[in-house]
Amino acid sequence: MKIGFNMFLWTTNVTRDHENLLRDIKATGYDGVEIPIFDGMPDDYKRLGEMLDEIGLERTAVTAMGDPAMNLIGDDAARKAGIAYMKWALDCTAALGADRIMGPMHSTLGHFSGVGPSAAEKERSISSQRAIGDHAATRGVRVGLEALNRFECYLLNTMADLAEHIDAIGHPNIKGMYDTFHANIEEADPIGAYAKHVNTFIHIHISENDRGVPGRGHIPWAETFAAIRQSGYDDWLTIEAFGRGLKDLAAATKVWRDFAESPEAVYREGFAHIRDGWAKAAVA
Repeated sequence: MKIGFNMFLWTTNVTRDHENLLRDIKATGYDGVEIPIFDGMPDDYKRLGEMLDEIGLERTAVTAMGDPAMNLIGDDAARKAGIAYMKWALDCTAALGADRIMGPMHSTLGHFSGVGPSAAEKERSISSQRAIGDHAATRGVRVGLEALNRFECYLLNTMADLAEHIDAIGHPNIKGMYDTFHANIEEADPIGAYAKHVNTFIHIHISENDRGVPGRGHIPWAETFAAIRQSGYDDWLTIEAFGRGLKDLAAATKVWRDFAESPEAVYREGFAHIRDGWAKAAVA
């Protein structure tokens, strides 16, 4: 098992300016960080990857699309733009030295039709994702699609929705991920939903019910870690927490207040929470 931390707490554009922070994350004990990919070119991410190598941090990637003009379930023009965006993001991910990119890369974040997903939208998604998967395969990258709660998207909300859709896509480079925050909202039985669909997941986000410090809220952590260990999953457990520092991201994730006294509390206490919870799950 590897412990990671998503850099969304500070930025959507990690640069050399974040070196001291990254070194402290490494010193805390983290194996790696999750790097947002929203701007720049592959060469920028290549240089960032070289800095992470110097520090000794592995990395995964994350992105999303908030512009309806790049909607992978929209009309032909929107899907063409969305696929082009994803190809760019995959190129950047490979240059970064990451083998996977996570996020709701199936539809526009925060954009709603007023009804649930249509059969036509699902078919358009399948076509879009197969094209993306083909490009991902040439870059040695896997895509981990994320089901979001109903207040952030409408295409995929539950683990059952996600697993069914990934099966329909049927591409080895298009898989899914599990997020404790979203599952806490949408699943009647979050632990059962994880266990039933575990073969769908290549990545896990550890996120408290308020998106603050893991372990301070009401996610059933002991049961969650036990289920993950019992499933045989032995890969990334990456903390995803949010704050008010980034105006656009705070608006997209509906963050209107601070959830911790400091960012340091989130990543230091969060690391200990995963480390100790994982160890206890081994003897449960």
